[in-house]
Amino acid sequence: MSFVGSTLVDWAAFAQARSELGAGFVRILGYFREDGIKSVAAIEQAMRSNSAAAMVIPAHTLKGESRQFGADPLAALAETIEEIARDCVERQDTCEEALEHVVRLRPLFFETLNLLEREANPLVSRRPAGGGFGRKPAGF
Repeated sequence: MSFVGSTLVDWAAFAQARSELGAGFVRILGYFREDGIKSVAAIEQAMRSNSAAAMVIPAHTLKGESRQFGADPLAALAETIEEIARDCVERQDTCEEALEHVVRLRPLFFETLNLLEREANPLVSRRPAGGGFGRKPAGF
C-alpha cells in the first residue's frame, strides 16, 4: 500500500532524497527517527520550563531534517516554533505563544514518521491475507 496521496509528505522530494541517499536512505531515515524523537522531547521540555532559548536548536534541527525527507508540514510547524522561540529570546519574553504549536508537534511528527517509514519499506504493509508463508489459506 502506498501513502503517496498523503499531504504530510512531498513525495517527489521524498523520492529525490531516496535516490540521492541510495543505500544509506534507510539508515538516515533511522537517524531522523532518533533525532526527531529527541528534538520533540527537548522542545516539550523547553515549553514546560518556559525556556525559549532551549527550544531554538531542537526546532531548527527538526525543521531541517524534516525538509530533507519532504515532510513539509512538519518542517513548517518546527519553523514556526523556532521563529517564536527566537523572537521570545530577543524580547527576553516567555514563550506561551508557542504552546499551541508545541502541542501539535508530537502527533504530527509520529504521523509523518509512520508514513515515511511505511513508504520506505512497503513490504511491511503487504502481508498476504491467508496468514503468510507456511500457513494454510483460509477455507482449505
